[in-house]
Amino acid sequence: MDEGVRGGAERREGEEQRRPGPPGRFGLATKLRNYFLAGVIVVAPISITFFIVWQVVQVVDNNVGKLLPARYNPETYLPFSVPGIGVLLMVVLITLIGMFAAGFVGRTLMRTSERLLNRMPVIRSIYGTLKQIFETVFSHSSQSFREVVLIEYPRRGIWAIGFLTGTTRGEIQERVEPKLLNIFLPTTPNPTSGFLLFVPKEDVLRLDMSVEDGIKMVISSGIVAPEPATLPVRQRSPQPATSPPVTVG
Repeated sequence: MDEGVRGGAERREGEEQRRPGPPGRFGLATKLRNYFLAGVIVVAPISITFFIVWQVVQVVDNNVGKLLPARYNPETYLPFSVPGIGVLLMVVLITLIGMFAAGFVGRTLMRTSERLLNRMPVIRSIYGTLKQIFETVFSHSSQSFREVVLIEYPRRGIWAIGFLTGTTRGEIQERVEPKLLNIFLPTTPNPTSGFLLFVPKEDVLRLDMSVEDGIKMVISSGIVAPEPATLPVRQRSPQPATSPPVTVG
């Protein structure tokens, strides 16, 4: 009899513990905090993006907009300023310079200027590097920074995300037997710095995610990852369970 009474009391106690209590002061504070954090996640990226764009527009307008004569400047006749005039003027000037450089006279001047710059010890290194980078990035036929890859780095079993920048050529490829690929291994959270690795082609695992998604993943330290459903189905393929190790030395 005592066991039955004791069992009933325990069941009632368990039901009271499982029964939800009335929302209290701490429950409301938690909801408000969650709403605030959700608002920060929505507002902060948009606000920061518009702030950076606005600052860039103002800097360009203040420096490039001065090149526009006052009689052609709409702000001379309007009682308010028009943002973006400097940006538009810069785009037009760059386009005109490109048109001039594509002509016979422009190509001749460019070759003469490059020969002059190549004779300067320090400037030729800076100019040559920057020119090669911009030509690689803006070339339509280039596949640099167009693929995201995985490599085993710094040892077997640990995978690192990298970006394929091209096929290894020249003396480096001639001195080794396997075919190598140039892999840029970015650092987190600043993807502009990193390491240049020459990895055998068979040791590189190519991913379906876009370069933008790969950069977001690096910057966020893996917090932001692309959804598998957004990946193109035609590029998906079963990956091997194991991969040959990458020798890092």
